[in-house]
Amino acid sequence: MTDSYDDSHTKGSTTQPLINSTIGDYLDRICQRYPDREAVVVCHQDIRKTYADLQCDVDHMAAGLLSLGLHVGDRVGIWSPNNYQWIVTQFATAKAGLILVTINPAYRLFELEYALNKVECKALVLADSFKSSNYIEMIQTLAPEITTAQSGSLNAARLPALNWLIQLGSTPVNGMLSFDDLYSQAKPKYLAQLKALATSLTPNDAVNIQFTSGTTGSPKGATLTHHNILNNGYWVAEAMRFTEQDRLCIPVPLYHCFGLVMGVLGCMTHGATVVLPSDAFDPECTLQAISQERCTACYGVPTMFIAMLDHPAFTSFDLSTLRTGTMAGAPCPEVIMKRVNTAMHMSEVTIAYGMTETSPVSFQSGVDTPFEQRVSTVGRVHPHVEVKLINQQGGCVAIGETGELCTRGYCVMQGYWGDPQRTAESIDSEGWMHTGDLATLDAQGYCRIVGRVKDMIIRGGENIYPREIEEFLFTHPAIQSVAVFGVPDKKYGEQVAAWIQLEPNQSLDEADIKRYCDNQIAHFKVPVYIRFVDSFPMTVTGKIQKFKMQEVMEQSIRHH
Repeated sequence: MTDSYDDSHTKGSTTQPLINSTIGDYLDRICQRYPDREAVVVCHQDIRKTYADLQCDVDHMAAGLLSLGLHVGDRVGIWSPNNYQWIVTQFATAKAGLILVTINPAYRLFELEYALNKVECKALVLADSFKSSNYIEMIQTLAPEITTAQSGSLNAARLPALNWLIQLGSTPVNGMLSFDDLYSQAKPKYLAQLKALATSLTPNDAVNIQFTSGTTGSPKGATLTHHNILNNGYWVAEAMRFTEQDRLCIPVPLYHCFGLVMGVLGCMTHGATVVLPSDAFDPECTLQAISQERCTACYGVPTMFIAMLDHPAFTSFDLSTLRTGTMAGAPCPEVIMKRVNTAMHMSEVTIAYGMTETSPVSFQSGVDTPFEQRVSTVGRVHPHVEVKLINQQGGCVAIGETGELCTRGYCVMQGYWGDPQRTAESIDSEGWMHTGDLATLDAQGYCRIVGRVKDMIIRGGENIYPREIEEFLFTHPAIQSVAVFGVPDKKYGEQVAAWIQLEPNQSLDEADIKRYCDNQIAHFKVPVYIRFVDSFPMTVTGKIQKFKMQEVMEQSIRHH
């Protein structure tokens, strides 16, 4: 990579070629190379598997999926917190030529129904429950036909494409297959079918759909290929200088690129070990897993690292084996970075930036990036990725000037599933993905994210798009108009605020709004601050001015 630039158009190194392989073929290669190395350790399930074990489990699960009559390109959803079966399903669907649809464990009825129908999932792998969500009850609410259906012959009015429900729990549920039963369906003929399939699948086949909330309403299904995510996982781990000796603690969710690509595929491409500390983030479990499993690396958003550092028993854990890791999802405060470098021994921690649509990472700092650049930038462009910052006219801005970040290369998604119009709005005719993020690039190629073209809220690493919440709240008959925006928050970075205008002669209070959201949208999207108003600040052309509402709310929160 060159050391200085004239304008903000730059490209990562291409000296080492990209991996040209499917995920299944690459997994087989790694399993042959490191059969006896630990591939996955799941602390909360007390599971330990070598690469040879993992390969056997994946092949059996993939053959089991084929036994259901699923075909190449069919969509299989997974709705579950982190566990070993999640990882098996991730690789098994890839081997069987199926497309894994990752569903946020916090989704409620409204969101789940939309996601399953948008991509026409034929099968859904689901946990029994998670936190306050009873998944079995929720799916029975959407598809009451399950309780009387034979497994595989589901014919649900609200979920017309869905045939198979595969539960991870051990208590039998009518109309559902158990994960273990499916595993035992791996008859020789299906294993032979699996082997034959391997020769027909290509790296450019779609392998994963991840939902990203749109600024314009309903979530969009970013469609990613083997080539997209296998390579991205590889390059993220390369930036941390991973080898087969590394052991990565993954407290971030697997349904998201951070866990699924940067975590699982980053480890697999290097023969390293995945360590899952708990089903969802818990600071004590994470510290314990690092200590007991001698982890060399840990992932997290800054709020997770803060929770670990501030844990009352922090000093009782031996974290001396830690070396590196990745922080992403939100900017890292300088004081936190210093503590992570020293108290957690992560002197080589990297910062990453990206978006689901770019598989996800396009910028990352290195293990030797100077401290100042590590806390103020998102590092430099990844290998084989091209970026430019543009002004409103589409021209490249000068070094140091702010422009919209655009990304091009192997990492850009195929498109939004079943949505050519929204795909064309995001990816231009020359293949540039317009990220909607405002950034600057310095002469050494370090990128600084300075804001968002639109008004996305980032709460503790979760991207929240106000429009999605607005559209949901609009479904309440007493609400005439609503505006949702972010306000600063010490713990989470931002929290959700909503201004609501009611229909004439209607009355609601804050508790009514929160009750209406309950079980319908994910808990982190539910507005924390709610204000009922008679009107909104508007521009001359009738556009709502959210920045004015933010100012008012910030003042009132400060004075509280």
